[in-house]
Amino acid sequence: MLFRTCMAVAISVFAVSTATAQQPATSAVLFEDVRIFDGTSEALSGPSHVLVEGNVIKQISASAITPDEGIETTVIKGGGRTLMPGLIDGHTHLMMSNVPQLALLTADIGYVNIVAAKAAGEMLLRGFTSVRDMGGPVLGLKRAIDSGVTPGPRIWPSGAMISQSGGHGDFRLPTDLPAAPDAFSYSERIGAAEIADSPDMVRKRSREQLALGASQIKVMAGGGSSSNYDPIDVTEYTVPELEAAVGAAENWGTYVAVHAYTPRAIRQALEAGVRSIEHGQLVDEDTARQMAEAGVWWSIQPFTVDDATSFAVGSSNWLKQQEVRHGTDTAYGFAKQFGVKTAWGTDILFDPAKAAEQGSFLAKMTRWYTSAEALRMATADNAELLALSGLRSPYQGKLGVVEEGALADLILVDGNPLETLELVADPAANFDVIIKDGRIYKNAVSN
Repeated sequence: MLFRTCMAVAISVFAVSTATAQQPATSAVLFEDVRIFDGTSEALSGPSHVLVEGNVIKQISASAITPDEGIETTVIKGGGRTLMPGLIDGHTHLMMSNVPQLALLTADIGYVNIVAAKAAGEMLLRGFTSVRDMGGPVLGLKRAIDSGVTPGPRIWPSGAMISQSGGHGDFRLPTDLPAAPDAFSYSERIGAAEIADSPDMVRKRSREQLALGASQIKVMAGGGSSSNYDPIDVTEYTVPELEAAVGAAENWGTYVAVHAYTPRAIRQALEAGVRSIEHGQLVDEDTARQMAEAGVWWSIQPFTVDDATSFAVGSSNWLKQQEVRHGTDTAYGFAKQFGVKTAWGTDILFDPAKAAEQGSFLAKMTRWYTSAEALRMATADNAELLALSGLRSPYQGKLGVVEEGALADLILVDGNPLETLELVADPAANFDVIIKDGRIYKNAVSN
């Protein structure tokens, strides 16, 4: 009886929290005299007016808009500034971005949560109103943001990354190996990563993450630079193991994304039915063509050789990182050549200084794309990727665009980012208004 009562209370509390997260704002915001980047167009609109009511864009007009009587309305005089959708980072690790790797693996999880909450608020004030979190114990932070406890972006969580023993998600110490039967490392206990070494175990771990609220599943399918056991060329998991994760995700109406750099790892993932390839900088032409034919998403990060590194120069991790960075130009070239559906994300880890430069990672996309193409990738295109979670999406409504009926995640930019994308690299100076879900989080416009 006591157990049933406790469960009823827990379910009731969860329901209240969820309901709170979905309640729209009750006031309105009216933008006057703005030029609009709608998330897809190559050029800004003519002078326009935009009315937000609750958490949606109610009206867009070239003529003056009169807000409804009885609704408290904040009027923002745009003065010709650019109104654009909130930015979307397609590959983040919010719990890992602002703490050193050693702290993540050894510090009390309470400390890590507090640092992550601060990082989430800072990310929102950089104009990132939505993120796809690609692994880590982020579910508590997401709940705190959704229920209004702390500010931050909308989060599409993957939950714990799923890795084979010795794979990219295995951060156990060498003294922990060989592992005892049913042993759980610290990273597993806090929900950062899960070790699974058979199709049945991969299926079980995937189902557990879905039960906990994952909107998509993240599987490590190849070597990585921040892990110590696996060389970058290693292929991880077998097709049956990857298929187990894909089957579990598809039964829940969502998909699997894999960490993979090499042609072999990517082709194996394609064979298993994976829908999103993360990174892929070491891809070859034939594999890129297969990705286009399969219609998968390619989530590439703009890593370049001139980026700062947290690894000791000449170390194994540094050498792996450099190999990846040297492949970025080739990867973007193939993505454009074959028309692969391309997402944009940062994958910033273990470095608060680098996290603060999140917008710079978008600005440097002009190395491969026009400003309009890069902004579309970080708004409408990434929103399409988020929608791949289907009914497992934690937020319902249209994102990544400025159009009537869309969710009101908006940025007012002092300047034209279609001409000068570098504006997004300094949000403190150039983003005058930031709105998420109809609520104003920054307003530096003097009316």
